[in-house]
Amino acid sequence: MSWQQYVDSQMIQKNMSKAAIAGKDGSIWAKSNGFNLTAEEVKKILDSYDNPSSLASSGINLEGQKYFFLSGNDEVLRGKQGKGGVHLMKTSQALLIGVYDEPMAPNQAATITESLGEYLKGFGY
Repeated sequence: MSWQQYVDSQMIQKNMSKAAIAGKDGSIWAKSNGFNLTAEEVKKILDSYDNPSSLASSGINLEGQKYFFLSGNDEVLRGKQGKGGVHLMKTSQALLIGVYDEPMAPNQAATITESLGEYLKGFGY
């Protein structure tokens, strides 16, 4: 399965509003239509994993929009904006980005993003 197929079938078809998979160097491997995130935004997110509490003031920025940082650990970061949010999962080689809107609940976005992340980790990604 290609990276684009993972984004389309495992994230977008499960009702995430936008999704992407990026490499740890910031390169975007695949993304949903209309998702205009940049390599710089991906790099900044990846750098924040070393000190997630720094996101409390800066937030998580995607497509020039700020998501308020809710929580995070060495694999998962969560952000909120209005009635939607973002769920991010870092694997050994990739960053999975899932953006959701109402009526999807945050726990549904977490399940979708983290399930795919765990699956990819099982294959060394």
